[in-house]
Amino acid sequence: MARLPVKIETEKKYRLGAKRVEELTAKLSELGAVFLKEVFEVNYQHRGGDMDERGATLRLRKIGDFTVLTYKEKVKSESGAKHKLEYETNVSDVEAMEKIIERLGYRLTAVYEKRRKYWQLGSVEVVLDELPFGLFMEIEGSIEEIEKAERLLGMREIEREPRGYPRLTIKYGKNVNGVMEARFERKASA
Repeated sequence: MARLPVKIETEKKYRLGAKRVEELTAKLSELGAVFLKEVFEVNYQHRGGDMDERGATLRLRKIGDFTVLTYKEKVKSESGAKHKLEYETNVSDVEAMEKIIERLGYRLTAVYEKRRKYWQLGSVEVVLDELPFGLFMEIEGSIEEIEKAERLLGMREIEREPRGYPRLTIKYGKNVNGVMEARFERKASA
């Protein structure tokens, strides 16, 4: 059986204000970054058992009719960037996958919605995220390329956000039947 290649995700995250998002969008265009797509996601975070001891998590991410299961595990780093071991696979039957995760002893701990815009700036991916609790930017790539992108975008002096969206959801979300949720307000139909 072939072994899966180990993928280490390296990224930095920043909390932004609305004005800064506008400035960054203009700067990305000015720098020749390629706008790739905009999506709406619903993320379901699962924890428990030995995953908690390893700093690992399972996430089901739904984007329209497309769903991805991701396993992430923290990797020690001295660089100030987040490093995580990551494996992903497409899921065709979400309800069955939820039952499998539950039967393995993991529990749903957080649900968060996100509007995400993807940009390609050289060899890094830059995403601008809107969540119910704030605006953020993530830069993903090698440490050297992330630092280069920070300089180009004027982000060197902006404080990084060390917490991931699940932890921010736990802090800013609402407890719904024992699961922390961060969802956008739904407008009542007339």
